Amino acid sequence: MRESQSNLSGDGKQPVSEKKAMTRAAGIVGVWTTLSRVLGFVRDIIIAQFMGAGPAADAFFVAFRIPNLLRRLFAEGALSAAFIPTYVETLQKNGPVEAQRLARISLTFAAIVLAVVTIAGIVLSPWIVRLIAPGFFQDPAKFSLTVSLNRIMFPYIFFISLVALVSGVLNSMGHFAAPAAAPILLNLSMITSVALSCTLFNVPPYYALAWGVVAGGILQLALQLPFMAKVGVKIRPDFDFGHPALKRIGLLFIPAAFGGAVYQINVMIGTILASLLPPGSVSWLYYADRLVELPLGMFAIALGTAVLPSMSRQASNGDMTALTQSISFSLRLIAFFTIPATLALIVLREPIVAVLFQRGQFTVYDTQQTAYALLWYTVGLWAFSGLKVVTQAFFSLKDTKTPVKVSVVALLVNLFGGLILMGPMEQGGLALATSLAAACNVLILFVLLIRRIGGFPSADFVDSLARISVASSLMCIPLLYGRSLGEWSQGLNTHNLSVLSGCITIGLIAFSVAAYLCRCREMKALWSIVRGGAK
Repeated sequence: MRESQSNLSGDGKQPVSEKKAMTRAAGIVGVWTTLSRVLGFVRDIIIAQFMGAGPAADAFFVAFRIPNLLRRLFAEGALSAAFIPTYVETLQKNGPVEAQRLARISLTFAAIVLAVVTIAGIVLSPWIVRLIAPGFFQDPAKFSLTVSLNRIMFPYIFFISLVALVSGVLNSMGHFAAPAAAPILLNLSMITSVALSCTLFNVPPYYALAWGVVAGGILQLALQLPFMAKVGVKIRPDFDFGHPALKRIGLLFIPAAFGGAVYQINVMIGTILASLLPPGSVSWLYYADRLVELPLGMFAIALGTAVLPSMSRQASNGDMTALTQSISFSLRLIAFFTIPATLALIVLREPIVAVLFQRGQFTVYDTQQTAYALLWYTVGLWAFSGLKVVTQAFFSLKDTKTPVKVSVVALLVNLFGGLILMGPMEQGGLALATSLAAACNVLILFVLLIRRIGGFPSADFVDSLARISVASSLMCIPLLYGRSLGEWSQGLNTHNLSVLSGCITIGLIAFSVAAYLCRCREMKALWSIVRGGAK
């Protein structure tokens, strides 16, 4: 597709090539992320079968959440926000040799810091668990198990944070496949560990899963190394910590880390409050959150990962018009996927939970309680998704302070919302509070971003949202009928699996046809890119 052709959004301002690059990159990340999420569901099905939603499951999920909190802080948040824009700028202005040197220095520095964090986390596990899940302290056996599992899994943060840094280099060089495929190895490792514990070794499944997490982190890092060599970055220590670009990364990292800390406190609040609710609440929230993460990972995180290098290049070049169009295009693509996904999850929430998880130790009651939490997480899917792109836009402008300030407001909304809603709504109230906090966060950031970049094509954006919403509503008609055909209290059986599969298939077809009839431009854009790539 030539540069001279009209762009896909119809705005006539941004070249097709950048949008095509972003969409293709998002497609690559989305495909691998989808495979990872599918394997993640297999993993969660196994966990549900062997541990259900009882005390052992609660202990594992809390212990697993602690290194995951740090992973999202260091790996997915502050490191990416600080490193990628600086690396892209160094690559553009100083060339690949200097950029590769910056990568080696950053990896060396990060490895030292992460080693200290890991050792501290292992030593301080009892205090960390008591902070994260104070309700567990009343049950000594549950508390002790959580501490043991946390100590086993804490080294995961060391490996996965280095994976994030290496992934930032690869993404900046236009390579997205290996970083996106890495989480598959974590899920395979955890699945294999449980299989081995049940067949060859007499090890409780929760301990097997914990060791599988650590092995998964090592495998993810090992996968990236050949690709780093391929792009010319040799992994060797470089202790030039006085490098000016490293200092710039540090200056960006500090406010981004505070922002990430606020977000993680948000997540921590939900865990703390859930530990005070009846047994199983932590697990119900975990399973519901995992289901919401499927569309979130397939579309929002994939697109957010893909657009940061492009938006960083545009911001570095001072091209605010192109940056504005990238933001608009990205948000419209996210809406094209998340609006129908939201309605489908709401309509099919109980059938999905029943078919995926209801077996073994996971009961009908667990299905109902998980579906209840899923409903209130799902109403915030649009906010979780949009937040990824809007935040990345600030990061591309090397502004990590504004997201921090706004996230403090979101934290307060989550805290007070959770305290108010957990009484009458229990785990559903905590999920709703999380959704409300995300909505406040993304709306405030969006308003501030528009002021920062000097405008936004709001008429085109509203028109797209209206068309997508109509198409999504039409999709719900066959879903509502199909849902009535299942016997969901029986969990997974041939009939229910067939009905749910039919609902999903017909829903996809119905939305595609409705989107075509409603003339959704995002569908035309995706189809044009697919046709262009096939030529």
